[in-house]
Amino acid sequence: MAPTEFLIEARWIIPVVPDGVVLEHHALRVREGRIHDLLPIREARARYANLERMELAHHALIPGLINAHTHAAMVLFRGLGADQPLARWLQDYIWPLEAAFVDRDFVRDGSMLAIAEMLLSGTTCFNDMYFYPDATIEAAAETGIRLVSGIIVLDSPTRFAQTPQEYFHKGFAIRDQYRNQKRIRFTLAPHAPYTVSETTLRQVARFADELDLRVHIHLHETEQEVRDFINQHGCSPIEHLERVGLLTPNLLAVHMTALEAPDIERLFRARCRVIHCPESNFKLGSGFCPVVVLREAGIDVALGTDGAASNDDLDMLGEMKSAAFLAKGLSRNPSRLTARDVLRMATLESARALGLSDEIGSLERGKAADCVAIDLSTPSTRPCYDPVAQIVYAAGREHVSHVWIEGRLEVREGRLERTFEPELSKTAEAWQERIAERLGTVFPRPNDSGPT
Repeated sequence: MAPTEFLIEARWIIPVVPDGVVLEHHALRVREGRIHDLLPIREARARYANLERMELAHHALIPGLINAHTHAAMVLFRGLGADQPLARWLQDYIWPLEAAFVDRDFVRDGSMLAIAEMLLSGTTCFNDMYFYPDATIEAAAETGIRLVSGIIVLDSPTRFAQTPQEYFHKGFAIRDQYRNQKRIRFTLAPHAPYTVSETTLRQVARFADELDLRVHIHLHETEQEVRDFINQHGCSPIEHLERVGLLTPNLLAVHMTALEAPDIERLFRARCRVIHCPESNFKLGSGFCPVVVLREAGIDVALGTDGAASNDDLDMLGEMKSAAFLAKGLSRNPSRLTARDVLRMATLESARALGLSDEIGSLERGKAADCVAIDLSTPSTRPCYDPVAQIVYAAGREHVSHVWIEGRLEVREGRLERTFEPELSKTAEAWQERIAERLGTVFPRPNDSGPT
């Protein structure tokens, strides 16, 4: 049985709060899943001499990483439609395959595979938007990870629901079923302004206001999308959301690669939050979210990976590095979006965006003991002069050694503690065979695809 009270001793502890602080040779005292003390190792051993200790002499301890935007089950589509623009990727690959395959079994199996990948790379909480959310909730409960589950809403029929009202009905029934599980929270998740009508978006706004729920939506993902929307509606998608009552502090706007000054001003006035997914935007050629401009305008920016179908991984350490490098390159200023900035975006700022900052996002007394140990003793991470910079610019997910969620050890020495891992490869292979067979009969092979 795991101890309910113990010490984690680390070469460095990076609590995120206070900002910029790095504590050397410190220990975290965990009691019944929460952080009860943070003090020098020598003092901890004297004060808590009888406690079990986890000694991590060459490691940095950080808060658990929070993936603020995912479609977890889409990991089973990883790599499909590679090198295609967003519209073609969706229309020729993802949407037809979803129609053919996405059912409850697909979502549960895909979510289990995604959660394993996230845990092993230091993610302890993720914000998801996909069909059959109860299947993802079951996978999260089985694996111990935290989940913010989206009540997905579309106007178009899918295997999950046929009408907007059925999406709402099924989503709220799932919320009622799981609302008392403390590691599960909910958002409303309309897919995008181009897939959800004004009438339905107004319903989303009303429910969000009545239930005090965040609204998680793809927004301004490409320049073409924004141009098409303006041509059809006479305003930008952001202005449209303002008209229907969705531009509020509860809005989580994902991607945001095509922004003009008036829309940035609207976001600031409404105190909306942006979720930045740099690697997915890179791969799909969608553009670049102006993170530095947004932050300087006073807009909070969180960090997510998007789904593994478009990223093609769920690695928040990699996402931090990409976000930092992108900001420096676009601004031509190496001081923009520092290593400390992106670590904060992947932890505390993501927690704030999701309404969870009282519980997670930093290593502070009273918060849940969600934390990650990163081994900085390898050849690729030595010498180490600045552990925060080393984590962001040199370390990778292979350096994640231990992961705790609410004080329970979920990853030990780079291996999952729970027993679900052995079946993952077989399950993934079974889905690959089915999907590959479908691709071979329905879609042209890449060499025959013609001009894009």
